[in-house]
Amino acid sequence: MSTTDIRTTPPKALLFDVFGTVVDWRSTITNTLISHCTTALSAADTSLPSAVRLHASTLTPQDWGTFAQQWRNSYKHFTQTHDPSKPFITIDEHHYTSLKTLLHTWSLTSLFPDAEVHEISLLWHHLNPWPDSSPGISALNQKFTTCTLSNGNVSLLTDMAAYASLPWTHIFSSEHFSAYKPSPLVYNGAAEKLGLQTGQCALVAAHLGDLKAARGCGYRTVYVEREEEEDWGVEEVEKARREGWIDLWVGLGEGGFLEVARRFGIQGEGGSDGGVERGTQQ
Repeated sequence: MSTTDIRTTPPKALLFDVFGTVVDWRSTITNTLISHCTTALSAADTSLPSAVRLHASTLTPQDWGTFAQQWRNSYKHFTQTHDPSKPFITIDEHHYTSLKTLLHTWSLTSLFPDAEVHEISLLWHHLNPWPDSSPGISALNQKFTTCTLSNGNVSLLTDMAAYASLPWTHIFSSEHFSAYKPSPLVYNGAAEKLGLQTGQCALVAAHLGDLKAARGCGYRTVYVEREEEEDWGVEEVEKARREGWIDLWVGLGEGGFLEVARRFGIQGEGGSDGGVERGTQQ
């Protein structure tokens, strides 16, 4: 249970989960997979095995949505089971190998040449933001240091910031700490890079599991609900709300980051974008 109001004793830095919280990975990945499949099936110079062509031609948008969710699930399993004592594997590397595995599982191994599989694996660098993300971060920059705190690697997050016009003051990645959330190494390391105590930081996320792990390290917590992003069940979500360890709760359809800014007393969408620092200490 929180004992102080985050609005009257605000943190100095807001650190953001990215996939699902800041960007809408689901529609971007699903629609692009459909586009690549359509191109592969219609290309005159391709010689797909007939079984692959037939199978791919029967896949619906809902099927590709399921494919995208399974790809995302493989990422979750990978990050949650990563052993920091072993050699670090980037999310880009995982996305490529897991995509190849998933294409095999779906009997689509020959649908795309390997160069295109690699290209598709980098789709995560260019995800569309939620409508409130860019203006909301810009508004929050008036009062806070704003940082990514994502399992995405540095180059992915840098490309995404440019593509989606996300005006972060810092880009922090789990790659900096050779570990993945929910490891305390990530939350504690990010606060240290900022020269702050964890209690001077708040994590902004659409996933209660991420927020609970950050809370365990001393962070304040800001929950921004996003469509289809919460992994916890309804009863677990309601229990979290009752227990009160979320300092600021923005419900679905309430305005996202712009509502976070409003509750912190920031009006409008303005504010200087500032320069982005990639993991350097402030």
